[in-house]
Amino acid sequence: MTDDEKLLKKRFRELHDRADRRSIPVYSDFLTMAEQDTLLSLGLCPSPVLDGGYPGAERALARFGMEDGRFPPPAACLLISPRSARFAEKLTHRDFLGALMSLGVRRETLGDIVVTDKSAYLFCLETVADFLCTELREVRKTPVRCERTAVPDSLLTPEPEERELVVASKRADALIAAVYKLSRSEAQALFTRGLVFMNARLLENGSRDLQDGDIVSVRGCGRFVFGGMLRETKKGKIRARVMVY
Repeated sequence: MTDDEKLLKKRFRELHDRADRRSIPVYSDFLTMAEQDTLLSLGLCPSPVLDGGYPGAERALARFGMEDGRFPPPAACLLISPRSARFAEKLTHRDFLGALMSLGVRRETLGDIVVTDKSAYLFCLETVADFLCTELREVRKTPVRCERTAVPDSLLTPEPEERELVVASKRADALIAAVYKLSRSEAQALFTRGLVFMNARLLENGSRDLQDGDIVSVRGCGRFVFGGMLRETKKGKIRARVMVY
């Protein structure tokens, strides 16, 4: 265990103990998927609740303690859009993140950035929301406006693409290779690099069989839900259902 992991675990225990002593919910900053895995590995009781602002978010706040309407999650949803859509560039996730980081905010104050055409929805801590709305004026060379908004229905109720795949087994590496059209060696490399998470936990073993309802997130590729085995083919393979986001 590295020193950073020790400090992170200590911080999580402190937040858990603070919530327990005060009997109020206490929230972390936005956590990466690796940090979420570290948190869940502690086995705290009650288990912290992860929330990134919309279903399937990669970066998420952890709530320690029971939910209490007097203490809502300290997060905001912002819409970053071009001032003139006609002359706007096609902007990427990296473009939006670069513009935000150039303002000097800490990465842990920012959640997911969901890019939609030339605009983006940003989840962030309330402590930086007003600052970003005032100071973020340009992404690359495109003048933008940044304003608070409600989380759009397209994120709250995303429509997955349902697919049927023929695979050799329910192994995680076989399904990932089929979903993202990768070779088996390319899929295995994702596990080696620590890029695969199942139900918010780091998945290091590609031979693990998936169970109905398992949510698999692959950094840089996306996520899917395993819908189970439909039937076995005449050649001994299985036809499986997945919902890809």
